[in-house]
Order: sequence, then structure tokens, then C-alpha cells
Amino acid sequence: MPLKLAHRMENLGTETAFEVLAKARKLEAQGKNIVHLEIGEPDFPTPPNIVEAAQKAIRDGFTHYTPAGGLMPARQAVADWIRRTYEVDVQPEQVVMVPGSKNVLLFTILALIDEGTEAIVPDPGYPIYESLVTMAGGKAVPIALRERNDFRLDVEELKSKITPRTRLIVINAPHNPTGGVLSHKDLEAIAELAQRHDLYVLSDEVYGQITYDGHHASILSVPGMVDRTIYSDGLSKAYAMCGWRLGFAVAPLPLAQRMETLMINSSSCAAAFTQMAAIEALSSPQSDRAVEAMVTEFKRRRDVVVARLNAIPGVRCHKPLGAFYVFPNITGTGQNERELADRMLYEGGVAVLPGTSFGEMGKGFIRLSYANSVEQIEEGVRRMRGVLEKIAATA
Repeated sequence: MPLKLAHRMENLGTETAFEVLAKARKLEAQGKNIVHLEIGEPDFPTPPNIVEAAQKAIRDGFTHYTPAGGLMPARQAVADWIRRTYEVDVQPEQVVMVPGSKNVLLFTILALIDEGTEAIVPDPGYPIYESLVTMAGGKAVPIALRERNDFRLDVEELKSKITPRTRLIVINAPHNPTGGVLSHKDLEAIAELAQRHDLYVLSDEVYGQITYDGHHASILSVPGMVDRTIYSDGLSKAYAMCGWRLGFAVAPLPLAQRMETLMINSSSCAAAFTQMAAIEALSSPQSDRAVEAMVTEFKRRRDVVVARLNAIPGVRCHKPLGAFYVFPNITGTGQNERELADRMLYEGGVAVLPGTSFGEMGKGFIRLSYANSVEQIEEGVRRMRGVLEKIAATA
């Protein structure tokens, strides 16, 4: 008998990076060599001091349920880190520990978006934003991020997107998929609009510690925005802890309390021993040094991949200022981004993502992750060049 699914399942999207990874793994199982430039996961080990803290926590009995919002020492560690990093005072009760920062996105949207309301989301942007807004019954309104503006949103255009139905503005900096950042002036302008129109801002800053040419600015630090910002972060990217599944939110207290209720109705709590490891990650100078070393290496890889891509005829690659992605423009090749991404995988043995996986403004672009070795990056770009030369020769 046919499965009768709820209507919301028809509106639920996916994340192409994992779909392409699955295709690549299937090809590898058939004996094909694949260069992985599709998945956004640091290829570094978790710093050993964090691993040791988790092991000690397990030995010490941190293997049971915690309060839904998290262990108070872990919440305090996040509040202290926010204070040191952004010079903003938040209370530990405003912190919610979650099993992966996607839960912050889900809980925020479930708490704020009703049928018929709107959320403004970046385009190109992380596809889960639009997916969750639509699933919740709202309308995702795209705000274009253009190459000519360094993939920053245009504040005047943002103004035109706000309607009486708008409830939420979603921002992401450093940005996936482009590596773009927002200036403090940009954040002040967004904050002014949020305050004028009584809106909340969901600020996804999971790549906030991975910047190359200046300190990351958070909208939390703009006066008046602590009460309007849902700050989303986690340990996956900066501390190479993707598989640990630990994120955190900083939110206005009434919303943080609602997030705790949503946690009780879904995952109960984040794992206790990972929360103890988070205290070490966020508090130890040894962790800070590990992050600095990783960012230094990412910057080296960025410079390599940008230079190699810009040397390919028909390809133009903007230099990102954060995260570990490049978003090269391939319109000069005359190829469709989805068809080209498929040919790169099946003919070239290099896994990349089509830009339209991140929205309509990704048309004419592809995304590469440089969370891989320089040797693999150079080999992947060499294979890309080979596919494009083959296409040109048969045109």
C-alpha cells in the first residue's frame, strides 16, 4: 500500500553535500578514486586535550541525562566565552546546549514562524534555512548575495523584503557556501531594521572562528541586539568535532526557555560528556592554539585553491574571507552548474556541489570545500581542468 505521508514532508528539503557524498562513496566502493571537495568537515583531528576531557568525563560518570538546556557549568563556559570573544554579557540561562547546531535553527523557526509568516534567508545560502521555514508553514523570502558585492547582502534590498508578515531575518557569516563575511557596518544596518520593525535575527556563526583577514564581528555586539538575536554556534567546525554533535544557542531568556521545552520534546538533552568536553574546548589556551593552527592551514589552502581555479579558462574565483569554501563562477565555461558537477564526479572523479543547491542565486557557480590537503586540492582542480578541456575539445 502507498505510504500516506504528512503534507509537511513534501515541503522538507535536503542537503546536497550529503547526497553527493553518498554518490561518491558508491563510486569508491566500485573502485573509482574520488577527490572529496564536497563535504564541509575539517580534516583535522579533535585537539587531544578535548578528547582527554571527554574520556575523563566518561570515567567520572557523565553518561546520564542532563537538564534539557544543558549542564550549568557548560552553559556558564559558553557565556564566559561569549563575554571574552564579543564583549557581551549574557547569562548562562540564556544558553541552550543542543546535539548539533541544526537544532538551534529548527527550534528557532518552530518557535517564531507560523503559517503565513515570513523569514528572510540568504540566497545562496545553507539550504536548511529555507527547508525548515517552509516545513513550519512559513514563507522563505530570499535576499540575494552577489559576487560583485563580495557576497554580502545589500541593506537597501533587505529593506524592500520586509513586510508586515516578516518575523525573522537569517544571517550567516562567515558564509556557507561563499566564504563571505559581514562588516560591522552591515550588522549595524541589519540591527537597525530589526529594531525598527520588531524582528528577530537568527545569526548562524558556526564558522565565526575561521576568518583570515580580520576579527569576526557578531551582531550580538551591536547595542540592543542581545534581546533580538538568536546566536547559533557549535564545536563542529572550529574544533574539528563534527561527529561529536554538540552545538549551542544564545537567545533571549523567554525564547531559550521555549527551546528547552522543544529539547524535551525531541532529543531530551545533549550528551553529558560532550558538554564537559565543551568546557575544555572553550576555556583552554591549548584549544585556542589548535584553532589558530588550523585556521593558518586553511588560509594556505584557500590561497592555493583560489590561484589554481583562477588559472582555469572560463573560471573566476572570488577570494573568501572566512569559512573553508570557495564559490567559483563558471559561467565563462558555458556549462550548466548541475550538469558540470555531475560530469566532474562521474568523469573526473572529483566531488563538488552545484551552486543552485544553495538557491537560485547560485546559478553559474559551483562550491568546493578546501577542508582537504593541499595535495588533494591540487589534484582535484587538475581533474576539473581536465574535464573542462575535454568538454571544450568536443564542443
